[in-house]
Amino acid sequence: MQVLIAEALGFCFGVRDALEAAERTPDPGRVTIHGELVHNPVVTHRLQSKGFQQNPEAKRDELPPTPLVMITAHGISDRERHRLEKAGHQLIDTTCPLVQRVHRAAQQLADEGRYVVIIGRPGHVEVRGIHEDLADAEIVESVAAVRNYAQRRLGIVCQSTTPPRVAEAIVTAIREANPDADIRFVDTICQPTRDRQEAVVKLAPQVDAMVVVGGKNSNNTRELASLCQAQHVPAFHVESAADLNAEWFRGCRVVGLTAGTSTLDETIDEVRRQLEAL
Repeated sequence: MQVLIAEALGFCFGVRDALEAAERTPDPGRVTIHGELVHNPVVTHRLQSKGFQQNPEAKRDELPPTPLVMITAHGISDRERHRLEKAGHQLIDTTCPLVQRVHRAAQQLADEGRYVVIIGRPGHVEVRGIHEDLADAEIVESVAAVRNYAQRRLGIVCQSTTPPRVAEAIVTAIREANPDADIRFVDTICQPTRDRQEAVVKLAPQVDAMVVVGGKNSNNTRELASLCQAQHVPAFHVESAADLNAEWFRGCRVVGLTAGTSTLDETIDEVRRQLEAL
């Protein structure tokens, strides 16, 4: 069975920088990671083995027990930042610069007097951070959630890992539902997301199936799998080589391989070797 590798896959610079910051931390036992540094269980386990404490995503409202707090690549709101600092915590900030760009764009739109619409997943840590700093805003995940707004000045931003096709459809739907509104759209989808999704679209016609490697709770990894299915290519989302099932590939001559932006290079290599051995 031949394995074709996507032209762009795996770590983006934001995730790599966050992990390098963790590696440079001299005393991990004094640091609590405020959520998941990246959405990947292999990485999470490795950080815990080094001594880092971790606030689960669902319990980020609880104050960390250590004096140092590491802000994840997904970022937090200024409101949350001030809450932690007021409680006496020193922050180690690994927020991705492209996530910071979304925050700035949303705030600028709000400063212009616009009602801000955030295209993204409600409850996702990045989206939560953006939304918390806006006095008047709404999160829209799909075209079905679009409505006519009472406000006549609208501003739109995207969660950084939003699929471009989804963002385009939602922006179009907002414009159609609000024909008289003054609408400004700032495209805040990050380039690494675009690169990986474009690579999947390019690879899909060449393969019988696609393996997508990454954490099950990784938004950008799930989107890669969904994009494969939209291209009518069977997609198998795995977190490691141990998840592979030979039965999936019966009758397949060529299999594609891609990975989310929080997937370790070594994990991708292990999956590749296992596929080639089938």
